[in-house]
Amino acid sequence: MNSIFSKRTKIVVTLGPATETREAVKELILAGANVFRLNTSHGTMENHREKIRMVKEVAAGMGVYAATMVDLQGPKIRIGNLKEEIEIKNGDKLVFEHLEGQDGQKDGTIPVDYKGLSNDVTKGSRILIDDGKLEVIVDDVEDGKVYATVTNGGILKSRKGLNIPGSTASLDAVTPKDVEFIKFAAEEKADLIALSFVRKKEDVLLCKKYINDFDASIPVVSKLEKPDAIKNLAEIVSVSDAIMVARGDLGIELSPVEVPICQKLIIDEANKQRKPVIVATQMLESMINEPIPTRAEASDVANAILDGTDAVMLSGETSVGKFAIDAVRMMSKIAITTEGSAFYKFDTDKEMADDVALTRQAVVFGADKMLKYVNAKAILSFSHFGYSTRLMSKLKPSAPVIMVSDMEETCRKMALAWGVYPFCKKWDAIVDQGLLLKIDEFLINEVGLKQNDYVVITGSAPRLISGRTNFVRVHKIGT
Repeated sequence: MNSIFSKRTKIVVTLGPATETREAVKELILAGANVFRLNTSHGTMENHREKIRMVKEVAAGMGVYAATMVDLQGPKIRIGNLKEEIEIKNGDKLVFEHLEGQDGQKDGTIPVDYKGLSNDVTKGSRILIDDGKLEVIVDDVEDGKVYATVTNGGILKSRKGLNIPGSTASLDAVTPKDVEFIKFAAEEKADLIALSFVRKKEDVLLCKKYINDFDASIPVVSKLEKPDAIKNLAEIVSVSDAIMVARGDLGIELSPVEVPICQKLIIDEANKQRKPVIVATQMLESMINEPIPTRAEASDVANAILDGTDAVMLSGETSVGKFAIDAVRMMSKIAITTEGSAFYKFDTDKEMADDVALTRQAVVFGADKMLKYVNAKAILSFSHFGYSTRLMSKLKPSAPVIMVSDMEETCRKMALAWGVYPFCKKWDAIVDQGLLLKIDEFLINEVGLKQNDYVVITGSAPRLISGRTNFVRVHKIGT
């Protein structure tokens, strides 16, 4: 079989200054990238527009289906623009202030882009800056200003993130900037939208409302990075289309020592509800500056895959890293090695969530069982919107899932589904001998299977693609 089917775990890469050229995008795809993330916390909308169009053009030219994911900044609190970097030392006194209509520094205060800061902190509150590298303790709040003492100093830079652990009640779930980028995603036909700092299911539903308002149908990836999200995990997963374990802010809001267990809890719940899940943040962090990862990082990627994640994500490694392509190649190698190990096993007999259609549930379970009995080389899944194919993906079958859809949009969205390899074919016809011959030619010439190989086929009847999946059959190529 074609070597492109050797990696089942999908890889999400972040585009940035190091990779925003056509050649870089092509190299990333060849190295194993499946989804391209646009981080709206940085860059202009026009810059992101150029990148999303470039990815689509390059992927189309290569004959592959790569997805684009617009990652909303969300209610991320940031330091404003400073006149210059500031070295702060333990014991120093600082004053934080939201500046309406501007974010420049004035009168010796530290500008913050969040107007609710003075409402959400009290004396004794901790404020963490730059992924927790800097820490201050609030001394007093007066006239909209927050007075604080530095307890962990360092270099304070413009636009660095600011966290108030457990205290962000005034934050909007979807900011005005997010709404503009949702509109942008709808206009550019993005394949996924990532919603930051999800705290409850209503946050996800609000995002979906805006998507619907712009006459679009884009799956929402809920980023779990707040303590409230862990408390409301099951209900958030139930209304989301996919989940991201966003370990950066999660490790600040909680504690780094709690993140590994949270990761396992989130992956387990997502798998139980048959939703794709991504593990993100600092997976190969050292490869921003070094050509090989640390052994701990390689183990981290492998363990996320062993936990049952569908995808792993690179951030700074590919957006600003010196070894962006090498990082993707390394992640691909780790995935292939891990998937081929004896430790990579899953209990696929767990019942699906109650809202999964019984017929399709029976079909995908049946296909997975038949796969093992006849030693089939692949599952051939015909699907219009990809619903049954995604269910099949979550069973982690032992053979590749070759999805055939009549919609290119569906093919791109499958870039996040574990073990699924999409092809667009206009084959929505009644299954007869002529169609089976066409299928055999496809499996031999494009997939790389051989005469007399077995495959398990799922689809709908009477028409193969556009109905609800309702049949499963074993097919021997050439007979």
